[in-house]
Amino acid sequence: MTSEPLHVAIESTHVTVTDGSALVFTWDADSRIEVRNLGSEVVIEANAAGLRTLAGHLLVLAGDGVFDGAHLHLEDGKGLEEGAVGLVLERSDEE
Repeated sequence: MTSEPLHVAIESTHVTVTDGSALVFTWDADSRIEVRNLGSEVVIEANAAGLRTLAGHLLVLAGDGVFDGAHLHLEDGKGLEEGAVGLVLERSDEE
């Protein structure tokens, strides 16, 4: 059995520059991410491409040299499916 290398198509890239640092966030092609607030819990539902996209965003924020407070806003129609609840991914190195 042979396996082919995984090729992920990049659909879009978003660069955030704060305090002179550039953070590059990319979205896999065909990614679908939805966030729902169920009252006592939040559900993040995503297809495989969406999960890879979120994982990539988190790895960018966890990178060396990324400052405390660096964040990315995901909103309805801007990274998330229409009707989704907004989601902020933020680095916080404070305990």
